[in-house]
Amino acid sequence: MHDYDGATIAEAPLEARDHLVTLVPNDPTAPQRFGGNVASTALARRAGVALWRQIEAVLASELASGVIKPGQKLPTEQQLSVRFRVNRHTVRRAMEELERRGLIRIDHGRGTFAASALIDYALSPRTRFSEIIARQNREPTGRILRVSEVPADQAAAKALAVRRGVLLWRVDRLGYADGRPVSFTQHHFLRSRFPGLAEAVYSSRGSITRALAACGVTEYFRRSSRISARLPSAEEADLLDHPRNHAVLVTEAVNVDVEGVPMEYGVGVYPAGRVQISVEF
Repeated sequence: MHDYDGATIAEAPLEARDHLVTLVPNDPTAPQRFGGNVASTALARRAGVALWRQIEAVLASELASGVIKPGQKLPTEQQLSVRFRVNRHTVRRAMEELERRGLIRIDHGRGTFAASALIDYALSPRTRFSEIIARQNREPTGRILRVSEVPADQAAAKALAVRRGVLLWRVDRLGYADGRPVSFTQHHFLRSRFPGLAEAVYSSRGSITRALAACGVTEYFRRSSRISARLPSAEEADLLDHPRNHAVLVTEAVNVDVEGVPMEYGVGVYPAGRVQISVEF
């Protein structure tokens, strides 16, 4: 029995090469060639640790150390197969585990990316999307998807203390951090209280707060928030660039004016892999 740990594949006897896999820590782009002079760690296929586990450990180490930067695109399965001298199924198993741990995200059709630092979306008596994002040194932007008139359903009617069926404005908005969607929100307001809201929303460049200020409400506060999780709808997954089989966080919130009168009922959907929700008192 020979110990070939630390040797290159070229240095191992021919009969042993089939049991070795070349792993090069801290350099995902290093050339991997039989007979090359790249420093490597040779791992035995019969060492008792599955090859995909070994690959997972190396990539996890590179992600943790910053060799692979947050948001950086990883090599393809084929490139990793060449690097690690294994088949694509073995690589895929390692990538699935890294995704399960939240270390990478797999966007089908686009590639695999190192997970970015989570956005800490802090709910407080004064919750403002732009301020929350800006505090984390990210650029907040928003896009109004549509403004429509809808009858109040049971949840909205209860939150706004009105009869079911009363006409509301519903503002659908997509919120971005550094150009990437991080929230899909639906804001409900009494049409009778804010008759000019639709025009104000479209002239506010995506800011609900500015639109409300234009309608005379310069300050408002969070009265309650309810947080849950579920799988996204097809529309939500598409808008948030989020897999259908990955959970989203959902908030239901009621905002009140300075006199304590309910003036907004909101439902927010957030991709769980990019956003975590906390509550500030």
